[in-house]
Amino acid sequence: MKKIHCLNAIADCGTALLTEEYTLTDNMKEADGVLVRSASMHDMELPEGLLAVARAGAGVNNIPLDGCAEKGIVVFNTPGANANGVKELVLAGLMLASRDIIGGVQWCQENRDDENIAKDAEKEKKAFAGSEIRGKKLGVIGLGAIGAEVANACSYLGMEVYGYDPFISVNSAWCLSRNVKHITSVDTIYQECDYITLHVPLIDSTKGMIKKEAINTMKDGVVILNFSRDILVNEDDMAEALKSGKVKKYVTDFPNPKSVHMEGAIVIPHLGASTEESEDNCARMAVKEIMDYIDNGNIRNSVNFPSCDMGECKAASRIAVLHLNIPNMIGQITGTLAAGNVNISDMTNKSREKYAYTLLDLESPADAECIQKLKDIKGALRVRVIR
Repeated sequence: MKKIHCLNAIADCGTALLTEEYTLTDNMKEADGVLVRSASMHDMELPEGLLAVARAGAGVNNIPLDGCAEKGIVVFNTPGANANGVKELVLAGLMLASRDIIGGVQWCQENRDDENIAKDAEKEKKAFAGSEIRGKKLGVIGLGAIGAEVANACSYLGMEVYGYDPFISVNSAWCLSRNVKHITSVDTIYQECDYITLHVPLIDSTKGMIKKEAINTMKDGVVILNFSRDILVNEDDMAEALKSGKVKKYVTDFPNPKSVHMEGAIVIPHLGASTEESEDNCARMAVKEIMDYIDNGNIRNSVNFPSCDMGECKAASRIAVLHLNIPNMIGQITGTLAAGNVNISDMTNKSREKYAYTLLDLESPADAECIQKLKDIKGALRVRVIR
């Protein structure tokens, strides 16, 4: 029986997909796979038998990716599963920033005991007037699943949309509306756009990307929306820009001691993917990914190993080898099987930076001695007999 441990509550519609060969366990030490949402795994001792971790969401900052890779543990995420939920909140953020809806609602609450509130509202509403987004220029930085949906939706709302992503995937490019202007320099967005929204992963090159130097090149009164990661923005520089009026509004989905005290910031309590639909989509996708890996050795949407898919095994046996991306690994693997008188009917090898993955279908099963020799190859991280 294959065992799955949930570090957080995972939507029932996801765990219901587990076949009769699987069972849920409360003991992580005996788990073959782990499903997680927000729980931090950095200080956890990962069991030797753990094969995979699936994050029901896109961000994986709570998971030690290199530590998992070194142990031969494949980490998955669920890109795009929560894209619609985040997109809708970004659209709400655009409206909240362009029109003082929050101020108007607060005024109504403060004056709810006024019998003449309807008449007084007609006098006071000019204080909450704003502008329409139609015809304004929006810069979308990052055109992954969420960024592409935001770009398309805002284009349909009549905005002039600029999209920037030097690493845009073919799938994302195909999904973009023809009305979205794909530009090659982020400086164009800084200099020309009335609204800027961030949809990039947190990596060394994006950390603190919205800082004083970048803000100074932007239009006066620009609106910046951040539904990706709080530390993409230098918050000291943002607070200063809001105070001076250089930035009109900063909409962020990440409350912290600095953001909640910013004058002119609209701070949302990390609601981007907090919809029933997003949680269900992420749960289903995470369970499917982890089962396909455990059952078939296929890797889809891993963040620490390359993608590799050979479908269901139709051969006598299938072996999966997670290993370092170093010379002569394939030669050693195939040579070991040949020495064991095992013929390979099909195979694939994929690499991703430091790590690689080799999946082999065999005409006959390899014996225990041959499997041990594969495990003894220097650079082999995990050798697994799928069937």
